[in-house]
Amino acid sequence: MNKVITDGITLMPPAFGDGLDVWSSEDGTPGSQTYDGDVNATLISADADFGTCFEVLKSQATQKLRYMGETPLLPGCYLRVSVKVKAISGAFPSVRIAGWAGGAGGLPIESVAEFSDSILLDTYGEVVEVSAIVGGGNRGGVDMVWGRLAIFGHFGIDLTGANGGVVRVEDIVIEDITSVFLRNMMDVVDVQDYGAIGDGVTDNVAAFEAADAAAAGRDVLVPEGIYYLATTVTMNNRVRFEGTVDMPDAAIFQLTKDFGFPAYEEAFGNETLALRKGLQALYNFTDHDTFDLGGRTINLDEPMDVYVAVGNHDTFALRRVIANGEIRAQNTSGWDNETVTQTASYDLVTGRTELTNVTNISTILVGSLVEGNGVGREIYVKDVDVANNKVFLSNPLYDASASQVYTFTRFKYLLDFSGFQRVARMILTNIDFNCTGRASGVMLPKDGVTNTISECYFTSPLNRAITSIGEACSGINIDRNNFLSNEQSVAVADRISIGFNVNVNDAKIRNNRAVRFKHFCVLGSAGYIITGNHFFQGDIQGTTDRTAGIIFTDDYAKTLVSGNYVDNATIEWTSEHNPQPTSVGYSFSGMTIAANHFTAQSVETWFSFIKLKPIGTGHFINGVNISGNVFKVIGTTIDRVESVDNSLANFDLSMTQELSMTNNNFTNVNLPSMNPVSAIVSSSSVDNTWTGNFGDWLPFGTRAMHVTSVTPQGSIIASNGGTVYTMPFNLSQQGTNRNQIKVRWSEPVSGNVVCTVRADVVGMA
Repeated sequence: MNKVITDGITLMPPAFGDGLDVWSSEDGTPGSQTYDGDVNATLISADADFGTCFEVLKSQATQKLRYMGETPLLPGCYLRVSVKVKAISGAFPSVRIAGWAGGAGGLPIESVAEFSDSILLDTYGEVVEVSAIVGGGNRGGVDMVWGRLAIFGHFGIDLTGANGGVVRVEDIVIEDITSVFLRNMMDVVDVQDYGAIGDGVTDNVAAFEAADAAAAGRDVLVPEGIYYLATTVTMNNRVRFEGTVDMPDAAIFQLTKDFGFPAYEEAFGNETLALRKGLQALYNFTDHDTFDLGGRTINLDEPMDVYVAVGNHDTFALRRVIANGEIRAQNTSGWDNETVTQTASYDLVTGRTELTNVTNISTILVGSLVEGNGVGREIYVKDVDVANNKVFLSNPLYDASASQVYTFTRFKYLLDFSGFQRVARMILTNIDFNCTGRASGVMLPKDGVTNTISECYFTSPLNRAITSIGEACSGINIDRNNFLSNEQSVAVADRISIGFNVNVNDAKIRNNRAVRFKHFCVLGSAGYIITGNHFFQGDIQGTTDRTAGIIFTDDYAKTLVSGNYVDNATIEWTSEHNPQPTSVGYSFSGMTIAANHFTAQSVETWFSFIKLKPIGTGHFINGVNISGNVFKVIGTTIDRVESVDNSLANFDLSMTQELSMTNNNFTNVNLPSMNPVSAIVSSSSVDNTWTGNFGDWLPFGTRAMHVTSVTPQGSIIASNGGTVYTMPFNLSQQGTNRNQIKVRWSEPVSGNVVCTVRADVVGMA
């Protein structure tokens, strides 16, 4: 590049022979004293070496010679100022290139180098050439670094040292030598050309912004060095990093043309810092809604606290995506769980989700798992109010004492969003959360809606793959993920890890695969669609222990479980997060379990695939449909596919409503369950009362509530051998367990009838 050629810019000052009225004996600025008429200066017309030249008697401590014209100094341009001089007589002075730096409005630029190194003239008549390079950037070979603000100069020389010597000066030469500093055919704009200094201390915000503005579609180059940026910087062009940047935590670095982890890693030279600054930019309204990890592996020594990284707000409701890479936990102490035990008070009526009077409340961390007597599964600390001595919980407790000791355990997560009050429309996709057996995966914010986790791997989480501590799981989509536990070789009974939990309505859990967790998921509310998942929880030891794959912890489910492969696991339905029936009396209701494949191998006879566990008084079954499923046991047989755990409470079986269990297929199940159930009731000897026991077929220990039909099979024979044509009447809820019926005839008879019995209340028209 040469601006004289490309832009027609005039750099060369006029020859001395054109007159001395444009040559200043001061700094060269307008109004300064010139050499025109100066008694100590003259023009020499025929010097043997120089031809016409300038001769001056040094009479001042610093004898200045400056061209009064404004020689332009453009960003990215470098000028060489050179001159030939010789001593004629008298004392020998020193000579140096010098200039006055001017900025906008003709104002001086302070604190810049205004002269080069001096050269001593020590031989009369010897021609000595003196030169210096002037430019904005602090580059090797640049003698006078004037920064980005200098736009012109008054150039010339200084004579220093002893007075009394006579010196002749050839015409001063100023030329554009920018080409010496060019690279890559000028497809980049170098931040150093705009005054950037990579010393790790100087604030380079203005230089970066100026270079970005000048780039106009070209790349911006950040050369070797550490470039400190004191405040937020937005780069609107692509940036090449040979050096790195350093910024305060609160300052945001926004790379709008290359927004992704690889660019941030180049910018900051550190994986953890790059991820932190990239997430900060993502959640601060960049032009991008997606932070692409670029297929890279990011190694973390401690949790990535996304709220701390963002730093300037705690709510966010715009679509934001983090995608395409691996986040891996290193084997460091930064992942160690933190556990404290404290005493607190609880009142189910007045504070269903609060602990009060908490001892040493400041030691309890938001996001901690809460354990204690009467505490259900997956109860977390949603928030801590130290001032009012309250801990807010994700769900109610079912049987906690008024005051008792609780254990609070804070797991550590690769991505931790718990500091946010609310985040909506967040998407995590195509990420391998490689917990390496040291960390947990993702902790969601306190609140939010329609967040999505899709096509991710959760590899070897120590405790949890995904944790919701509040309502950020509302409307969550958990789709096409692989959950690979850290407990592949651990016996079922010894496992501690859980895939994920949900606390509120409307989750969509679809097409996931989970291997050998203690539980695939714990679901604490209603309105779920659970389809196409495969979760298996046996062990290589061949033990007969099995745990629940899916746990529902609220009685009112309003849920569809369909098309899943339930492998050596159970579906458990409790009321541990709602120990009291609702005021409208729904109780255990709204559950459809349809068209699933249930498989178990080498289990005990008492094993069952579907378990109900009421907690609290007054619960009943109300609106449950179990249909079209395949129940298969390999290597042994089980008694039945469903059961009730009544260790804490019993169902009110007299209130069973809308229970349907039909069209299921049973393999190696001794007592297939169904409702309604049709079975033969018979008497080989004449009797006017026949007893039918339906307890082996009716699900969940329910009663024979109603006989809906009695159909003879063949003739009904009286004691005299004649055929009886009268209809019997029947009695339901007979026997100790009320699962028998009695068929009463008008006279003693024998024969067979098919009776259809229901375990639920039949309404009246």
